[in-house]
Amino acid sequence: MLAFSTILGIIRNSAYADDIVVHCVNRGQARRILTAISERLERCGLELNGEKTRIVYCKDDNRRGQHDHTSFDFLGYTFRRRACRNAEDEIFDGFVPAISDQAAKAIRHQIRRWHLHWRSDLSLGDLARKINPIVRGWINYYGRFYRSWLYRSFRCINRYLVRWAQWKYKRLRRSPRRAWAWLKSVYQRSSSLFAHWAVCGV
Repeated sequence: MLAFSTILGIIRNSAYADDIVVHCVNRGQARRILTAISERLERCGLELNGEKTRIVYCKDDNRRGQHDHTSFDFLGYTFRRRACRNAEDEIFDGFVPAISDQAAKAIRHQIRRWHLHWRSDLSLGDLARKINPIVRGWINYYGRFYRSWLYRSFRCINRYLVRWAQWKYKRLRRSPRRAWAWLKSVYQRSSSLFAHWAVCGV
């Protein structure tokens, strides 16, 4: 953690700030730093975004006080109180990040735009080569913390693959159950075919 004087020095010597997070030891220090940042931006002809700027209380098992704001979004993550497991396999509440609802919604939107179920002209391997680089990027970025929060978005891919199979194979066209069984059999034979299977399976 940076000392208060060091943070003020960074603020004074900075010409521009976009999105930043400053971790403080108490509410009083947070208010002083917020004032310093606001004054520095004013001298640069800029101002803080009133809707996004707030003091957030990092509530967890060690910080149990009350505050109006106990979570925030930053760089596609939501930081808030969540259940964690320590080295002794004990459960505790920590203040940790996971993919934000907005970022997860954007992922699902892009998956829908792929229209995988319409690409019956492609093989399953073709589909994998088409989407895996993008999916690996999501996993590498958003999967660093609470990878399980990617499950909902990635399961959308499986649903589109089932619909693709129903378009591709006449024997599966009228039976979603059989199409799911077919996809599970592919997963059992080649679990590394699709990058998202490493996260959520089938």
